[in-house]
Amino acid sequence: MLTVAVMAGAIGMQASSATTPPPTILSLHLTGVVDPFVADAIRGGIQQANTNGDAAVLLTIDTPGGLSSSMREITEAILGSAVPVICYVGPAGARAASAGAYILLSCPVAAMAPGTNVGASTPVGLTGGTESSKVVQDATATIRSLAETYGRNAEIAAAFVTDSLSISAETALSEHIADRVEPSQASLLAGLSGTGVTLANGRTVTFGDLGAATIAERHLAPLVGVLHDLFDPNLAFIFFWLGLILIVIEVIVPGHIFSGTVGTVLFLIAVASFGFLPIRLIGVALLVASAIFLIVEVKTPTHGALTGAGLACLVAGGLLLYNGSGGVRVSLVVLATVTVVVGTFFVFLISKLIGLRQMAPALAPGQAVVGMEGVVLAGGLGPTGVVRVASEEWQAKAPAPLASGSKIKVTALDGLVLTVEPVPDGHDSAGGSPPAQEGRNV
Repeated sequence: MLTVAVMAGAIGMQASSATTPPPTILSLHLTGVVDPFVADAIRGGIQQANTNGDAAVLLTIDTPGGLSSSMREITEAILGSAVPVICYVGPAGARAASAGAYILLSCPVAAMAPGTNVGASTPVGLTGGTESSKVVQDATATIRSLAETYGRNAEIAAAFVTDSLSISAETALSEHIADRVEPSQASLLAGLSGTGVTLANGRTVTFGDLGAATIAERHLAPLVGVLHDLFDPNLAFIFFWLGLILIVIEVIVPGHIFSGTVGTVLFLIAVASFGFLPIRLIGVALLVASAIFLIVEVKTPTHGALTGAGLACLVAGGLLLYNGSGGVRVSLVVLATVTVVVGTFFVFLISKLIGLRQMAPALAPGQAVVGMEGVVLAGGLGPTGVVRVASEEWQAKAPAPLASGSKIKVTALDGLVLTVEPVPDGHDSAGGSPPAQEGRNV
């Protein structure tokens, strides 16, 4: 009977073990700028893990920093979590800079991959210099508090802010900033299995077999991911200039609603991105100056003098646009490409405008269209729009709005834009031919 009982107990234990599911780890990612989009996603993910009773949250970090308000939203969610949050700076080459250092230090487990770094957390203002002493003192106190919460090196953590210190993963481990240096997430989870960790509230949690855990990935929603990816230092720089070019096209040749609208949208996205990135006022001022120089060159050509000044300001503005904290800067490849594209665009455009202005009036392309009659196309003139004259479509403007189908007469040509006036009813059209001009063979 005793043998039967022992066998039954063993079978019951095996059955219970077989029905026990492996632990679940929710995997989150902080890649790129720390902005409201990623902060909201991480906070929501931590809440989900607490609701589901997951064994842990694995937060993989590679960030140059970002908004302090978004950083605080993330650190508060981590500190208040009953589920341990394991932060991992990886893969090799990743960084937890600026706001990322605060987030790493707020986690019960701070791990890094070889070849990564952490630090450079000095608050920087728009001028590129250090923020006021009050802001620096507050930032220092915050990062000290996070380090002390888990018994880490508060002095080194404070130096991230006061001295812009940045250290490697190996140094972070030896200086008691990081708890572990692991080459991969798998080795990190395997090494943590069976160990205990103390949360911010003082409660100790013992991990189970994390190496056998089920990893549940949670990524940003598609639209949110696109918005988050827009806040990239290189994209912001590109959008600024692409938007500017399209806006210039709209200013020079009115009526291109597409170019004006898209240009304005891209320009506004760039301005919004600047709000999330560590920009310097001098860089923005140089970019604005470059835009002014180039636009003035288009309006009043100086045979390249203002174009050269504009491109010089463009290069200087790109180099000085970001303060460099956390490695945020405009890529030299991107800067060179944008400079060449912008320079080519403006040199080509200006040369064409100079050519038109230097031609004799009798030989100017399209001048013969003055005096011809045509018709307003769909959409009308309000008072700008498109007309058909001499079997060609032209951008046109009129003193007053005209409905589509209205007959018009060309009174002037400015660049590629016609000035037209309505043809009175009953007017005897000359068939769209220009009037003969005295002294010219026609």
